[in-house]
Order: sequence, then structure tokens, then C-alpha cells
Amino acid sequence: MGRRVAGQGVLTYDDFLRHEEQIDRSVCGRSLEEPYRSRFEDDGAHDPTPTPYFVLEELFAYFDFHEGSHLLDVGCGTGRVLAHFLREGLPGRATGVELDPWLAQFAQAWTEGHPQLEVISGSALDLDLSPYTDFYLFNPFDQGVLQQFIEQVEAQVAHPVTLIHMSDNGDTWRYVGRSGWSEVASGEFQDYRDEQGHRARVYDWPQHYTVWHYDGTNAV
Repeated sequence: MGRRVAGQGVLTYDDFLRHEEQIDRSVCGRSLEEPYRSRFEDDGAHDPTPTPYFVLEELFAYFDFHEGSHLLDVGCGTGRVLAHFLREGLPGRATGVELDPWLAQFAQAWTEGHPQLEVISGSALDLDLSPYTDFYLFNPFDQGVLQQFIEQVEAQVAHPVTLIHMSDNGDTWRYVGRSGWSEVASGEFQDYRDEQGHRARVYDWPQHYTVWHYDGTNAV
């Protein structure tokens, strides 16, 4: 998936993966790479893909974490978002929900002993979303399930929230024009750049993100 970028040093995709694994191991004692395809495609789930740390560093600046905040990572996989939350020493709590029970068990094993972290095995559509103040989605499911999730946020959440959605397949339009939703920021990621300015192509095509504010006025 990654390749060298001419004229920008010799950083390769494999170099980038080793960098990510070093951070994984320093935080939770194991690699968090997810090497296989989703076993739940018939339920609308997409392949598990850990968000790179450099992406999380930029995106998490949009969250206003505090002692009372509670982040939900939808489709948490092995727990890369939770590892970043722990690594940065962020206030509040972070929960991951994962449909694949094997991945959920993996994440539960390494997060045990960290009271600010939790991993739930199951579908996000089966959760009560009302306690959460922030949501992170990295293309976790197809547009039909996404539509249900957005409607569930609107029905259950009666307070303002920040939601960040990363995707390469144009899911942004699902939020546009809905009552109570406003776009805060948007952009895209494709290359990783190290401290020496060397780049590695991380994604074959740009990964678009949109940051949304939802005011909580539609709850029933």
C-alpha cells in the first residue's frame, strides 16, 4: 500500500509500519496491526484498519476532552485509538465498541488495568449512545449502517457532541443538511512525514475526514 516518494528520502511503508509498531509496543506491550479482512461484511462491517498515530495526533485536536468527557471509538478493532488516548494522558474516558469478538477480546486484554479505558464486544447499534460526548469513526461500516447510527445519535443524545468521521468513500453527504449538525472542519491524509522530512505513502488514495458538531436538539 505504501511506496517511496521520489526526492523525499528513503522512508518506505515498511519503515512507517515499524514506527507504528514501536509506539504500539511502548504503550500497550504488543502490536496493534490488524492483518485480516472483516468476517462481518454481511452485517455491513468494513475491514479493520488501525488509524495511524500521526492522523490521531491531528484529529484529536478537534476534541475538547475534559474530566467529564467520554469518547466512543466506533469499530475500535485492536484499540489503536484507545492506545493514543492513553499515550497522550488525555482526561475523561474512552470506550471502544467492536463487532468482531476476537478483536474485541484482543483489545480488552491489553486495556485491562486502565480504568479510563473500556472495550465493548458487540454492535454500536445496540449501545445507549446518550453518555458519550465525542465519537470517532474510521469508515467502520457501510452507508446503510452509518445512516442507522446517525439516526441513533439524534434519537438518544441530548447534549452537544463532536463527531469525527474518516472515510475514502464519500460518506460525508450522510450528515449534510440534517437538523442539528454543522461541519467544523474537513481535510484529508495520504502521506506520513517523519521528523527529517522524509515521506512514505500510507494510503493509495486520500482518506478524507470531516469534523461535525451536533447540538443534541433532536433527542426524543
